[in-house]
Amino acid sequence: MRSLTRILRFTGSLWKYYAGVVASAMVVAVTSLAVPFVVGRATDLAVAGMRTEGHNVVPIIWLAVGLLALDLVNSVTTNVNGWLGDVMSARMRQILSSRYFSKLLSLPQSWFDEELTGSITSKLSRSITNVTDFAKAFANNFFTLLLTTVAVLVISAWYYWPLTVLLGIIFPVYVWLTALTSRHWQARQQIINEHIDTAGGRFQEVISQIRVVKSFVTERSEQHHFDEHYDRTVGTTREQSTHWHLMDTLRRAVLNVVFFAIYAIIFVQTARGVFSVGVMVMLIQLMAMARQPVQMMSYIIDNAQRAVSGSKDYFEVMETRPSYAPKVTDGSRPTRVSIAEDRPVVSFEDVSFSYDGKDQVLDRVGFTIGRGERVALVGESGGGKSTIVNLLLGLYPPGSGSIEVGGRATSQIPVDELRRSIGVVFQDPSLFSGTIRENIAYGSGSEVTEEQLLEAARKAFADRFVHRFPNGYDTLVGERGIKLSGGQKQRISIARAILKDAPVLVLDEATSALDTKSERWVQAGLESLMAGRTSLIIAHRLSTISSVDRIVTLDQGRIDEIGTPAELAVSGGIYAELLALQAAGSRADRKRLAKFGIRM
Repeated sequence: MRSLTRILRFTGSLWKYYAGVVASAMVVAVTSLAVPFVVGRATDLAVAGMRTEGHNVVPIIWLAVGLLALDLVNSVTTNVNGWLGDVMSARMRQILSSRYFSKLLSLPQSWFDEELTGSITSKLSRSITNVTDFAKAFANNFFTLLLTTVAVLVISAWYYWPLTVLLGIIFPVYVWLTALTSRHWQARQQIINEHIDTAGGRFQEVISQIRVVKSFVTERSEQHHFDEHYDRTVGTTREQSTHWHLMDTLRRAVLNVVFFAIYAIIFVQTARGVFSVGVMVMLIQLMAMARQPVQMMSYIIDNAQRAVSGSKDYFEVMETRPSYAPKVTDGSRPTRVSIAEDRPVVSFEDVSFSYDGKDQVLDRVGFTIGRGERVALVGESGGGKSTIVNLLLGLYPPGSGSIEVGGRATSQIPVDELRRSIGVVFQDPSLFSGTIRENIAYGSGSEVTEEQLLEAARKAFADRFVHRFPNGYDTLVGERGIKLSGGQKQRISIARAILKDAPVLVLDEATSALDTKSERWVQAGLESLMAGRTSLIIAHRLSTISSVDRIVTLDQGRIDEIGTPAELAVSGGIYAELLALQAAGSRADRKRLAKFGIRM
């Protein structure tokens, strides 16, 4: 119950709904409990009326009217209770989902490196569904049943205490037998959840990369692995359900025996004249009302177990305390890093970094980038170029050393302020489903005007193809921009960066996946984007590298050389080697160039 209590604390803003549920449940319970008394009294009057001249018709009619009134009030209040439970569970779903999403957005990149997207989604869906289903069942049933049970115990004690003793036995015994089942059920449910999360994660990956799956003809193997996980859930569910229903049979058998004794007592006491016929009818109805919550307990406990299991997954994410928690702003007006005139715009000083804490990706890397300067990073694939970009964006903290932007250490700059100061064009454009307009304006806020958006598209040369679409900028691009070509997607991402208008620009192999014609347009857009900005470029063509102000070459995570293209062309280092390989042009040379991500 600790997990459920935490959910209630987590959703404390719903207290008005909780209070309404309790109040309406009390009314439902009172009106339900009053019915057996009215029926019992009417029964006694009817039996007595058989021996009187007036047959007690008038008081019986009034009792019938009372029954009608009780039923009407009960019906209205039951539906009010149900409405409150439905709205409460919907609001609870909203609160829990919003906080879960907010938590995910606050977690660092390293956390997502260890999780499958599908598993994250699956946990959210299952956790929220289990918790809200229980909340609805709890609101619509539990309070009414609890109040009814307590009242029946008190009333039965008033009329004949052995009935209360028998009821007092069945409730704890039933709960105890259910508790024996609970531990087994939850252990098996955890196994089921793990298989479902793994299968869901793989499902997400396969669907998002369906072209790769089809091109490598791996449909059958993917289907096999997916089915294998769900096959295991069936076997575990069979074991789980067998244990549950065997225990439920035992619980019901105990229930049947106890209620046999209860009804036998009532019938015998009536035959002896201790109870009138009306009291007998009333007690039978009360016992039936007492039996209902016992039988409903199995359903409520089943929902509670699912909620407990789901809430564990939920709070496991909510309680994540990442080792790296970047500084954020206090929510005031968005700002950018102020670039000091007399300081480098970007500075890396003795920066080392490892993703796994063992293998060093960067080893004491140091370089600076001045205002308006274009600097290219060159090195073999896996040499640390993209890692430098990740560290600059604050996605990971450096293991040692310092990184400064505008003369301030990135560790002291709120991460949202830092990232507003850096425009990025990735190798993968990473568009969102929606319109071209929405993708260009993404991250720039609602204050962006139509003129600014169109100007950014023009500078990125995106307007040249957008106008060919019937819906223009309102054209839907599909998931990840699947309806657009690679060059079109990249030009939209360049327009997005132009509209952001950040003082620092990072180009992470922005044209490496394009054909020659598309690359020409994209390169033209990049020239517009880089104008007047400080740029860090991971380039894949020597023509691009040769036009920068300085080159930083990396060799296995270490700085090899830093200098102008002219200086490094005759230094005998990596850049000079690349130029020589390009001039030679043999197959072996092209293979060597490919290791640096360089295309001829």
